[in-house]
Amino acid sequence: MTPPELKDGPNSEPRQGRAHFLQVFLTQRAQMEALVSRRVGCRATAADLVQDLFLRFWRRPLVQVEELSTYLLRCAGNIAIDHLRSEGTRERVSHHWQPEPDAKSCEPQAALEAGNDLRQVEAALRSLPERTRHIFLLNRIHGRTYAEIAKVMGVSQSAVEKHMMRALEACKASLREPPSGTAL
Repeated sequence: MTPPELKDGPNSEPRQGRAHFLQVFLTQRAQMEALVSRRVGCRATAADLVQDLFLRFWRRPLVQVEELSTYLLRCAGNIAIDHLRSEGTRERVSHHWQPEPDAKSCEPQAALEAGNDLRQVEAALRSLPERTRHIFLLNRIHGRTYAEIAKVMGVSQSAVEKHMMRALEACKASLREPPSGTAL
């Protein structure tokens, strides 16, 4: 059975409900875009978000509410907040954001695992050829650029890049493998 608040049912007039929604939406569009623009700081993004809001409503059954214009403004505000949240999440991920240490990460088991990972990476670095290890340490520990390393070591920058790729792959591989002497 269809809930009573839905207008698009077999005994209703869906075109009339859609026409009313469209009329109210178009009347409120500028106000919704202004509200969203103030929150997200970009008119183009605000226009896109309001258009997305329209499509969300258009694709689902119409819900009867007391004041459709107020409801649309509230939804526009919410879609702006959702956008800001998703942008914040995307920014943290793209900048390799690490969460604050919590109780779980301070547990002895977590410290033990981190120590094991460090020992595995150190072992991988010790097993590298001397030149590759030296290039890796100059870049990652001493902060030298590839061009600086190439000049000091008398090799091409391309050679430095290849040595770095080998070193980084060895470090990654060491973390994929279980530590020696550990039972699976």
